[in-house]
Amino acid sequence: MPRARRAPPLLWTGLAGLAAALFALALLLRAPIPGDPATARALEQVVLWQSLLPRAAVALLAGAALGLAGALLQRVLRNPIADPSTLGIASGAQLALTLSAIYAPLLGGLVGAVPREMVALAGGLAAVTLVLALGWKRGLEPVTVALSGMTVSLIASALSAALVLSHGEYVMSLFIWGAGSLHQQGWGGAITLLWRLVLGGAAALLLLRPLTVLALDDASARSLGMAVHGARLLIIAVAVWLAASVTAEVGVIGFIGLAAPAFARLGGVRAPRAMLIAAPALGAILLWLTDGVVQVTAAGGADAIPTGAATGLLGGPLLLWLLPKLAVVERPGLAAPAARRLRRPLAGLALLVVALAAVAALALLLGPSYDGWSLATGDLLADLWPFRAPRVAAAAAAGALLGASGTLMQRLTGNPLAGPEVLGVSAGAGVGLAAVLLTVAAPSVAMMMGGSAVGALIALLLILAFAAATGFGPERLLLGGIAMGATGLAILSAVLALGDRRAFLLLGWMSGSTDRVDGAQSLAALAVAVLLIAPCLLLGRWLDILSLGGPVAGALGLPVTRTRLVLAAGAALMTAVATFFVGPLSLIGLIGPHLARLMGFARGAAQVLAAALISAALMVLADWLGRTVAFPYQIPVGLFAALVGGPYLVWLLRRGPAKGA
Repeated sequence: MPRARRAPPLLWTGLAGLAAALFALALLLRAPIPGDPATARALEQVVLWQSLLPRAAVALLAGAALGLAGALLQRVLRNPIADPSTLGIASGAQLALTLSAIYAPLLGGLVGAVPREMVALAGGLAAVTLVLALGWKRGLEPVTVALSGMTVSLIASALSAALVLSHGEYVMSLFIWGAGSLHQQGWGGAITLLWRLVLGGAAALLLLRPLTVLALDDASARSLGMAVHGARLLIIAVAVWLAASVTAEVGVIGFIGLAAPAFARLGGVRAPRAMLIAAPALGAILLWLTDGVVQVTAAGGADAIPTGAATGLLGGPLLLWLLPKLAVVERPGLAAPAARRLRRPLAGLALLVVALAAVAALALLLGPSYDGWSLATGDLLADLWPFRAPRVAAAAAAGALLGASGTLMQRLTGNPLAGPEVLGVSAGAGVGLAAVLLTVAAPSVAMMMGGSAVGALIALLLILAFAAATGFGPERLLLGGIAMGATGLAILSAVLALGDRRAFLLLGWMSGSTDRVDGAQSLAALAVAVLLIAPCLLLGRWLDILSLGGPVAGALGLPVTRTRLVLAAGAALMTAVATFFVGPLSLIGLIGPHLARLMGFARGAAQVLAAALISAALMVLADWLGRTVAFPYQIPVGLFAALVGGPYLVWLLRRGPAKGA
């Protein structure tokens, strides 16, 4: 092997030295303990031996466990972007632990029959099983697995946010823990992680031969006598157990399992045995280094952000950096079902208007009460109008904007899986909103909408810039969107971990609740929806030509760059306004355009309007169901829409071409 390969190990040694130096600096920057000098020295010794040193040990052990889990997953799935975060394992484990903490506390603690580790393992296994089931038909190829993991993570995150929000501020600590806080009050966590890492490492070494053989294709592995499915599931189980153990102990630590094997490969590590040593070592160094940065920036006080959120901030850019190096096989697209073109699109649009009006009337007039279901008329309707009408109007406006935005994005990228959530635009809108909340003491609604719009536009332009600079095809563009979304959600996790009023406001926005919308805000949402969607009807020729591809569109005289910028700006503005009212997790912007195409609206302008009407009706229906199915409690509209949209995307992924297609 060339001597140049020795440079990365030297770099890793330097990073380990830097991590140790940051740890020492954090010790020096600790705020002094007030009081009697002798008592203060004794307390400082307690803090050192029972908090700071255990924290460093947990960082090293958790990083090693995640590095080993990532190496196992990437090897067995032949997927260089597989990781407990990208496969939904961490989100599934967090949801299971949140459920147990709220509804069955005994099951989540050591006094119960089921320890916390087993609860997290069950959630992680459920999530990864669903992800693998979705990707199985397409041969577990990286893009489908990543999209499946993103979908499962979105649904699990929406459920976790709604659960925390519905139980008030007293469970906001769940989000601080869930963001990956490494604070320790003894050596119990380090000891627990140590023996789990030892057992996981021993299991990985026993599975070394299957790991070596599974690097081949399935047919070659079977010819060597390997029970492929059994070996793969066993290795995945070990990786999930390691990741779930870390999540149960310290919360969600993102992307260490992605980064450690990637850096090991860049250093020339290829053999499975060497990877099982290098990846845990690098994972330990990376997490300890990140935690050192977090502690030093805290300047002797509370952590500025939890360590898990900090690793998430690194993960998105890392994934973007890895994308050009990822061997992606461009497979047949995951388009919506083919449908014949409507002969009378105007009649079809008229029927959609009638359907939207019927759903809106249902939401306004029908609802449960303590005396049973009732149809509001007369004085009762007048009393309920100020409460129901703004919600219906805001939901309809947000749904229409998401549907139109999704159509523009799909036409813009040429990919039927593009959407505000999938491309990370919604997360960008959330980052813009968070920036306003953090910098302005009492922001107005207009300021928060403006911040969301700027965040969404920056996210979308960054994705398009990556696409233009690296020649991303549709598959790579989707992966870039996932990376952008991961970075945005990591920033939101950091803000949520503050645990104050701003965090609670942001959490309410993330879950997508319309119950705080007043009449003026709902009218503003409707006005913005009309102002942003109406011009799209004049851009039908652009949309039709652009879907033919950039070279063909340019040959037909379309100013491709200017057209894409205009459409991108419009889609970002629509997304920002919509997600301000219903949160970033609805998936309605993905469903509406597909259903419009399925119904036969093939032309650009007609599809935009049809998708807007369909999405508006779906969002109003989701809002009505959210306030009726669990009466007197309410399920946020964003969560309910995600629970509807998630299964649709699941079905869409399942109907993709089979393996070998």
